[in-house]
Amino acid sequence: MELRPFGTTGLTVPVLGLGAGHVGDPALDETEVGRLLNGALDLGVTLIDTARSYGLSEERIGRHLAGRRDEFVLSTKVGYGIPGHDDWTGPVIAAGVDAALGRLRTDRIDIVHLHSCPLAVLERGEVTAALQAAVAAGKVRVAAYSGDNEPLDWAVASGAFGSIETSVNLVDQRALERALPAAAARGLGVIAKRPAANAPWRFAERPAAEDVALYWARWRALGLDPGGYEWSELALRFTAYQEGVHCAIVGTSRLEHLRQNVEQVARGPLPAATVAAIRAAFRDHGAAWEGQI
Repeated sequence: MELRPFGTTGLTVPVLGLGAGHVGDPALDETEVGRLLNGALDLGVTLIDTARSYGLSEERIGRHLAGRRDEFVLSTKVGYGIPGHDDWTGPVIAAGVDAALGRLRTDRIDIVHLHSCPLAVLERGEVTAALQAAVAAGKVRVAAYSGDNEPLDWAVASGAFGSIETSVNLVDQRALERALPAAAARGLGVIAKRPAANAPWRFAERPAAEDVALYWARWRALGLDPGGYEWSELALRFTAYQEGVHCAIVGTSRLEHLRQNVEQVARGPLPAATVAAIRAAFRDHGAAWEGQI
């Protein structure tokens, strides 16, 4: 697995990370969870990204990987959902970090994101100050922001964060034009979420889930030619090797699927002409499209 410096944070991350949303599903067998999480590390997928809102995810990562804590970069998200505290306040950030430390069974978290925090809240400064206080206390290594569009642009320019997480994929390229160049100039680490764009090619007709339907409509509008690649490989290699992306996170409940993703990304960057055609299609048809939060 290719490893990359994570901006100027001092962390090193793999080109492919695991988005642990599926890990939080109560229907997923505990044995399979352990197999997936440990198997990910064995494959070199040594960044695991979770969130308070991902069901059992934080708790399960702590249960299965506490003994391997030094082998991976741990990323989570806060800002909401702590009983007794209002969402998007300083106290809920502080309590959220402490709750995550307990659930993850660790004494420090490498990256903690404000999870799609609204712009007006960011501008008030209370939540950023609380997250920076957690960094100063040694509980968090890198203060980060996860989101898209105007709030993301503000976060990058603010100087309050060491890294960001944002949507980057075949049908969601806004960040490539604005946020990623600005992040690179400031030395920020960058995690790309949704690199497979929710796999819209799975559906012959518009799917019911609204977020998937949005990407499906965009994919149809772009009229991309996979050029002999499987769509999943085209998507992952497009995102993982974009300038400014340090780690692309994929979500899955199956170790076999993750192994396939690792093999696909290991084939390296797509040909320059292929990337140029994808970028040109987006500029022609999707220049006004907002990032998918």
